[in-house]
Amino acid sequence: MGRTESVCLLRCSPAWVSATEDEVWTGQAQLLQFPNEPVSLGLGQIFPAIDIGKLKASSRTTVLIQVLDELDGLESKNTVNGIVIICFWLASLQSWWDVVKWGALIPDRMNLGSLYRLTTAPLIHASVFHVVLNLLALIPLFERFEASHGTLITLAMFNGAFSTLPAALYLLLERGIWRGNAPTMGARQAGPMRALVWICILLANEAAKTYKTNPYFSLGPYQIPTWTTPFIVTLFITFLIPNTSMLANLCGVTVGVLSPTLLAIRGERRMQQLPAFLSLVCIVVGVVWLLLLPLDQYSRPTYISENALLPGQVHTYFGGSEQNIFRAFRHEVQQLAERDADADADAVVERLAQILQSAGLKVGRQRYEYVSAGQRTSGQNVYAILHAPRGDATEAVVLAAAWRNAAGELNQSGVALLLTLARYFKRWSLWSKDIIFLVTEDSWAGPQAWADAYHDGSSSSSSAIGSLPIKSGALQAVVAIDYPSTQRFESIHVVYDGINGQLPNLDLVNTAAAIASGQMGIGVCLQRMWTHDDRYPDRLRTMLRGMFSQGLGHASGPHSSFIPYRVDAITLQAVVGGRDRGRGHAWHDEMALGRTVESIFRSLNNLLEHFHQSFFLYLLMQPNRFVSIGTYLPSAMLVAVNFTIMAIALWIESGRPPPPVAAPTPARPSSEEQAARRGAVEEVVVVQKDGMTAVVLPQSMAITERRMFLPLAVVLGIHVLGLIPLHLFNHSTAENLLEHFTAFTLLSTLLIPSLLALLLTRYLRPTVQQQQLMRCFSLLLLGMVLSALATVNFSLALLIGLASSPLSFLFVLRPLAAGSAASRSSSSASSASWLTTAGATLLMHLCAPPVLLASAAAAARLSVREGLVRAAFAWHVWRVWVPAVVVWLVWWPAWLVAMMLWAMSFLGPAA
Repeated sequence: MGRTESVCLLRCSPAWVSATEDEVWTGQAQLLQFPNEPVSLGLGQIFPAIDIGKLKASSRTTVLIQVLDELDGLESKNTVNGIVIICFWLASLQSWWDVVKWGALIPDRMNLGSLYRLTTAPLIHASVFHVVLNLLALIPLFERFEASHGTLITLAMFNGAFSTLPAALYLLLERGIWRGNAPTMGARQAGPMRALVWICILLANEAAKTYKTNPYFSLGPYQIPTWTTPFIVTLFITFLIPNTSMLANLCGVTVGVLSPTLLAIRGERRMQQLPAFLSLVCIVVGVVWLLLLPLDQYSRPTYISENALLPGQVHTYFGGSEQNIFRAFRHEVQQLAERDADADADAVVERLAQILQSAGLKVGRQRYEYVSAGQRTSGQNVYAILHAPRGDATEAVVLAAAWRNAAGELNQSGVALLLTLARYFKRWSLWSKDIIFLVTEDSWAGPQAWADAYHDGSSSSSSAIGSLPIKSGALQAVVAIDYPSTQRFESIHVVYDGINGQLPNLDLVNTAAAIASGQMGIGVCLQRMWTHDDRYPDRLRTMLRGMFSQGLGHASGPHSSFIPYRVDAITLQAVVGGRDRGRGHAWHDEMALGRTVESIFRSLNNLLEHFHQSFFLYLLMQPNRFVSIGTYLPSAMLVAVNFTIMAIALWIESGRPPPPVAAPTPARPSSEEQAARRGAVEEVVVVQKDGMTAVVLPQSMAITERRMFLPLAVVLGIHVLGLIPLHLFNHSTAENLLEHFTAFTLLSTLLIPSLLALLLTRYLRPTVQQQQLMRCFSLLLLGMVLSALATVNFSLALLIGLASSPLSFLFVLRPLAAGSAASRSSSSASSASWLTTAGATLLMHLCAPPVLLASAAAAARLSVREGLVRAAFAWHVWRVWVPAVVVWLVWWPAWLVAMMLWAMSFLGPAA
């Protein structure tokens, strides 16, 4: 296409250049200096640093380019980085924290936990002389750069790419190729060398812009490229200023030379896909981060933080004649279990109470009843209190055993061991805390009823919980025994997961593991990993199982009901044979488990205050290795931040003016019309401010207003719709749960998105901007909730974040209805578009929350109905609200908004 003649106005304060387009290309333009006469000069003389290549690629209409670099009286100054530099220098004056060593770019100290050094190194200076000299050099250069690109771009680039890229290049060369370890900031070896990188970048940026219009300068008979000047300056600086890293400065110059290219691609259309690429990178890095955690470099051995515990430091005496008492109690428990449970439930409780009373303990009973999914769960607990001879009844620890364990088996050895230990502990006068012996009818409702009554917790209208006739002091810890077999056991399985993803203090788990394995020589396992080789696959499997259990938020044993009341609790399960259960390979008897419990209680007896020294948020790889929240949290945060990135990109996109509609190509104008067009000048607007005058096009003054009421109302309304499944699945009867779930799954995946899209398109007609804002608000809310949830229940946030990740990329591939005309005209392109659209639609339906929940139940070897009944029981009895609220009020509405907008894209173009 040939160029048409149009008027081009180029601002060169205080003058303007007027020229036809052909005159611009040929370098002849008219400089208008008010009130002087026009002066003819070339484009390179107007402003040498202008990008002529980009100008030639501009539209064939009136062009207006405002040269911000040449404006008189620059008002904007980038002082933020200068203030941060001064603050870091002031922080380095104190002696208790070495700021220089903390923020210096030291190659051999770089790892995933110290990536912040890539950004902090340019901000740290060694002395006040160092600070002053660099600020004097940086501020003028910052002003020119900011005037050209804006304050936000300047802050983003110099605290992002212009810091990390030179640092990464330096690490690659220094550590990867030359195997050196020269620090680039701090210490006497480096001096001020790192701070010069920003100066080198800015100088190289100016040289690169100058090279476009003035490629060479003469030095005698030689023609030297202007882009080499910063390299020459770097060599002089290296020889003139001592302790300066030439490699670091050359890395800065290299990035500075490339900076115009980096800044130029911001306006290209392919950069519109950058947010999706960044989101994908965040997800991939988050998953890789998680997979790195089992390695020795990112996990660490467990340790006891509370020195008063002294685990394994006492001699245990449980044994000898106590074994005969244990066998007698186990025989009696078997006889009680053989009776009709419905007819003699009270008789069983009365007999247990008599045994505890005969040991000289105060006994109490409690009745309870819960209703969930139309089913009633009732029972009776019995407990006894051993008042500490050396205590004042202000603190207590609990030894619990359920009559039937979590698998529904009779806990005959566990209950018998509790009764035996009750008689045994009564004979000792060393206890400083009361000991409560608790026998619950089951492992689920009984412990919850007793914990609620002990702490005067609120109960729902569908429950009837009896009060406790006697109480003791504040509960410090709970240890539950699960030993249903009469055979010897091989190892102890420590169960520690709590309700709503809460965990006990790590010191309690470490104490039990240290006593069992160190003092008693009993193997310890976690998360049903009966054998553990302490290799990467076993560590990863243990960690993932723990994350899945924490994400569900359900009780995993009698101990789980106490953790919401800030009572640290664990369950000790006797593992009979591990993988070879029932084959007689185990050799630890009940006395070994009793001595383990005795030693644990002796350690708990030493506690001077509540557990608080160690971690409450952690991931265990094995009994002796863990990862703390500071190490694993970035994994979930990276997955959650991808939604925020896409939300910000949609917000920016919604503020841009709509693209011009291509007008039909008119017939070739006559020569008279062409002459009239040459003489015509489009309407312009004169703007005066601060003594300066500018001529701008009317469309450049237009303001794109965001109409947010409809998007906010739609997104909030859909999130309110999440109350329907939340109430439906928690208040339906067990007989109707499966039918309700099936009907809801079909409606929510096939009918509701299309129906909402049809209603919105027909009656409200949302514009493209409003549809973008709907996606923006939905993804922003999803990212915010998952980021906050990650600090409380990391596993649930990560699982839902990964399951929701397709929502970020659904609209990267446009549906066929919005495809280009070229795509519709080509049969092969049309088929490919149909396949892509169908694949994306199928993927979104497979990622629907009801579908994934049904798949999770199948993976756990549960029927959908059984899983729904357990979820309703958890809601009413355990008050497990976090997973249900996040799934139905956050995840499902976000999925529904995406599917609704996806369906709207097939119903025709938006206004």
